[in-house]
Amino acid sequence: QVQLVESGGGLVQPGGSLRLSCAASRNIFSIYNMGWYRQAPGKQRELVAVFNSGSITNYEDSVKGRFTISRDNAKNTVYLQMNSLKPEDTAVYYCHGNYMGMTYWGKGTLVTVSS
Repeated sequence: QVQLVESGGGLVQPGGSLRLSCAASRNIFSIYNMGWYRQAPGKQRELVAVFNSGSITNYEDSVKGRFTISRDNAKNTVYLQMNSLKPEDTAVYYCHGNYMGMTYWGKGTLVTVSS
């Protein structure tokens, strides 16, 4: 069993920055494919950024160069630094991971980019 708890969402103006955190209930070395997805109103959930095969990262094309995923193994936490935010980044952001063959999701944190 794994619990993933997101934090750090909020309202930000276009061009601004936010850092999301995902705290895991167990050692993140044991959780595969930890990363972030998002779901905008009326749209399907999509991959934003993920750790594949350990430290290799993968980003959705529209966030490349603006978002950075990172991890602090000592704190069992994965981060998403989001810079140069755009209104189209508005969505609920979910933390994700695979453990012992099962997929786990956090409850999500809302990011709203608006002036």
